[in-house]
Amino acid sequence: MTSLQLPSGAPGARILGFGSYRPRRRVTNDELAQTMDTNDEWIQGRVGIAERRWAAPDETLVEMSVAAGGKALAASGLDAGDIDLVLLATTSPPTAIPGLAPRIAHQIGVPRPGAFDVNAGCAGWCYALSAAADAIRSGSARHALVIGGERLTDYTNLDDRATAVIFADGAGAAVLGPSDEPAVGPVVWGSDGDLHEAIAIPEGEAGMSMAGQAVYRWATTKLTDTLVEAMRRAGVGPEDIDVFAPHQANLRIIELMAKRLKLPERTVIARDVVTSGNTSSASVPLALAALVESGEAKTGDVALLLGYGAGLTFAGQVVVLP
Repeated sequence: MTSLQLPSGAPGARILGFGSYRPRRRVTNDELAQTMDTNDEWIQGRVGIAERRWAAPDETLVEMSVAAGGKALAASGLDAGDIDLVLLATTSPPTAIPGLAPRIAHQIGVPRPGAFDVNAGCAGWCYALSAAADAIRSGSARHALVIGGERLTDYTNLDDRATAVIFADGAGAAVLGPSDEPAVGPVVWGSDGDLHEAIAIPEGEAGMSMAGQAVYRWATTKLTDTLVEAMRRAGVGPEDIDVFAPHQANLRIIELMAKRLKLPERTVIARDVVTSGNTSSASVPLALAALVESGEAKTGDVALLLGYGAGLTFAGQVVVLP
């Protein structure tokens, strides 16, 4: 059998910069209580959300993703012409065809990159991040732009307190490039398709449904092992983790996971869900961008990431922050 020629000395991959976009409108729990049977105490007690961002008509999924991607590109110090792969993780495209990644790349000014969308539920950005890192390691790409963008309010029944209080809009992004020292660890990913209906838009309906208790039990009983394995494959332990940034679905889940992992007290735990709500594929990059911008996370920090959601899908990995 013929052997294939792989790039000599194929590099590792690292994140070069983050970017984010948050819609202008802040929606508080008290505002929601004016139109539905809920209140601030009920919402914060169950999911820990105090407010969320809802996009205006002019804040389209494309425009939010372009804004986040452009900021990540600027933070990376690269030019648009340096990017040769653009991935968009999203669960809320306005149309099924065409995918949005090529259009977003064009608007950012990236010339003729490989470009495609990824729909892996709320784990989508972590899936896309790993795919981009693997493309760089294999030599298929040198620099990649990975965006997580959502307009979940387009698919949320705003009269349903079970979902309307949770879901929100926004976009987060990162640029990846080659590195002599690997700074994106191996991904530990998978799915539990027997629970595929737990988060879904049922056929014939416009709004999302979620079996909240089933998802909570799954996340709190099944995913800690995923994080332990991600650390093992990256060659680190809980004592090495500087930042814990899981999917921002529920503050109670985040805090329980951190406790079970026995992370050190110095570990910065992302709690972006409190002010941003659940932004699905955008939640992990939005949380990381916020921590970097605020100075809570520093260059060289070791971050433990976890995405999980509809499918049900999950992906955990360790990265070094830029």
